[in-house]
Amino acid sequence: MKTNHLAGRRRALALMGDSLVLLAGVTASPWAASLAYAADAQAGRPAPELASLEWQVIAERARGQRIDFHAWGGSEATNAYLRAQAETAARHGIEVRHVKIADTAESVSTLLAEKAAGRRDGSIDVIWINGENFRALKQAELVWGPFVERLPNSDYLLEEIGARDFGLATDGLEAPWGRAQLIFMYDTALLESPPRSMQALLEVAREHPGRVTYPQPPSFHGTTFLKQALLELMPVEQREVLASPVGSDAQFAEVTAPLWDYLDALHPLMWAQGERQPAGAEEQMKLLAQRSVWIALTFVPQEVANARQEGRLPPTIEPYIHDGGTLGNVHYLAIPASAPHKAAALVWINQLMSAEAQAAKADPSRWGDDTVLDVARLPPQERAAFEALPQLPGSMSPEALGTPLSEPHPSWTDALEAEWARRYRN
Repeated sequence: MKTNHLAGRRRALALMGDSLVLLAGVTASPWAASLAYAADAQAGRPAPELASLEWQVIAERARGQRIDFHAWGGSEATNAYLRAQAETAARHGIEVRHVKIADTAESVSTLLAEKAAGRRDGSIDVIWINGENFRALKQAELVWGPFVERLPNSDYLLEEIGARDFGLATDGLEAPWGRAQLIFMYDTALLESPPRSMQALLEVAREHPGRVTYPQPPSFHGTTFLKQALLELMPVEQREVLASPVGSDAQFAEVTAPLWDYLDALHPLMWAQGERQPAGAEEQMKLLAQRSVWIALTFVPQEVANARQEGRLPPTIEPYIHDGGTLGNVHYLAIPASAPHKAAALVWINQLMSAEAQAAKADPSRWGDDTVLDVARLPPQERAAFEALPQLPGSMSPEALGTPLSEPHPSWTDALEAEWARRYRN
């Protein structure tokens, strides 16, 4: 099925509030050994000249540069974490402007437009990315690298993490930054037990009309809901078809038929009779806090713990996952080929991959995003920072999370969003 990559994903670039000024740095670490995933993924492609320089030379070149970091700005916890990074990175003299975006597809569109206009020095230095957005940039040859194995802090990455992004080889063109998994949450004061499947969620909607909803696609969380439902509603033995690109319109129609039947039944029972949906997960969580809806979702396993501590959710909200598992993936940092300040971009990414920054990000009281580092291999002092992380009420343990389900090939995301828009967008 042929679809425009950006069809159904257009969103106005949102600069939410004043620009955030940060400073980026590098932690002391030996040169990274080549991980197995990197050697396989880069397939013999040589590193660019800049990435091949000694790290101290790169760090020196980076001083005095300012970079534009395009990253989703829809989470208070994420934005606060990025502000806090300035305190540990200020001494390295790199200014980072956090351009808060509503949808990464907008930044992808910007880079594609700049390439079409023949612009050699682009407007984006680093981008938070994964999935279909990475695929679009890679296909357009708009990502720079390989660079990952040249970052000092890549020495401690989990083995084999980052080899593939939604089934697509990363080729060392994007650095793993965090791990996430789809988490549902419910109000224990209103529901005796959570619905641990999509079918059970439909039953809750039937018993309590108006109390269930999901974010509107093509928002990340809304599209994730579609993919989770698709996986659950199809036979397990048929799921492997989703690992490959969409083959044809007929194949897509056959595979996704149960999903549209499900949504046709769900939408009339949803909050606002399905005529309106939350713009994203943050809005859905606010509806949950107001008890307008009884269930919400997030892609941050420790989001409930963080929100309860900050008072954004009441203490009656608890997280859960579905019995058959939920989608999980890795999110990345990439450098566009047209980035004008690549040295500073490398230093900034290395900073965000440091043990100090990763431990702070994993702290449920700050963000709660799972680390990409192999904590067991860290030096004792840095490992202690992870071991000391608080266990807050509402936290999800690794045992509770289980093994995440694999993301479908990015082409399924494009096709699902386009068909959803055709059927349900008013």
